[in-house]
Amino acid sequence: MIDGYVEISGESAELANAEVRGAVEALGGTVEHDAGSADRLVVVRLRDAASLGALARRLALARRVLVEVAPDRSTLDAARLEGTPGLSASFRRLGRPGGTADARVRTAGDAYVEGGGRIDLDRPQARFWLAHRPGGDDRLLREAGEVDRRAYADRAMPRLPFRRPVSLPPRLARAAMNLAAVRPGDRLLDPFLGTGALLAEGAMLGARGYGLDVDPTMVRGALRNLAHLGVSAEAVVEGDARTVSFPGRPLTFDALVTDPPYGRASASVGADPERLVPQVLERWASTVRARGRVVVLSPGGPPSLPAPWVETGRVAVRVHRSLTREFRTYRRPAS
Repeated sequence: MIDGYVEISGESAELANAEVRGAVEALGGTVEHDAGSADRLVVVRLRDAASLGALARRLALARRVLVEVAPDRSTLDAARLEGTPGLSASFRRLGRPGGTADARVRTAGDAYVEGGGRIDLDRPQARFWLAHRPGGDDRLLREAGEVDRRAYADRAMPRLPFRRPVSLPPRLARAAMNLAAVRPGDRLLDPFLGTGALLAEGAMLGARGYGLDVDPTMVRGALRNLAHLGVSAEAVVEGDARTVSFPGRPLTFDALVTDPPYGRASASVGADPERLVPQVLERWASTVRARGRVVVLSPGGPPSLPAPWVETGRVAVRVHRSLTREFRTYRRPAS
């Protein structure tokens, strides 16, 4: 096992902490300590160094995953030991990546050069970060993986072939997948497919996606978006999610993750907005296996799923200027 650190972003600390917990669980690890308001570092324990890199590739509401260098040595000794001849590196202060006036950062860089390495702030082969350690020397951390935040921006709604005014941003769709601890090979269901944002993020994590939508325009558009992103779904069916089924034998799902329509969007399909969503969720949640998860993005109100489902988390996040969603996570007990 190896200990690591996740630097979460400042967008929503509560949701970011919850996302890390789900992602780490999916990778077979544990979270030892949530991020505090000062350091924004989640302490995690995973199987090996490769898992730290895999964690960085899963996360959306974080900046990087790190591992501590020689924790039993001083910062300068650790930096000096890392100074492999010919290897370039950058040194920065965590939380202040652009800062150059930090004397301790410069001293650590000097120690790295003494060990035989060289400094390259633009294209380093290794990246080191100094983090404050309460009551002691700085902690020297090596970057094990950086979260590709640009990739999420590149697949945002304005860049997709099928667009709608309100759609879940890819970062939040990925966070929802991590709340569900989606793993490669999992059967993932979204009974309110929409533009396909959730199934797209699930597919990028290796899940087998199944979608439903009553609107044929949305079904065609979601399939266009999935193809544009280089992923696909196992099955997408047009029809009322209260009554329609997937062809073939009944399916059992590992997770249900959805961003249901509300208000006018619900009314536009000829259904009472107050009844449609609970009916669909109750029907399809019954197809999720024991210990499986349901993640619902809700605008508020009473819990959406009755027993035996247990609500395990609720985090409110502003999705658009005037639209807030609660990420509600449910888990089905083993028996």
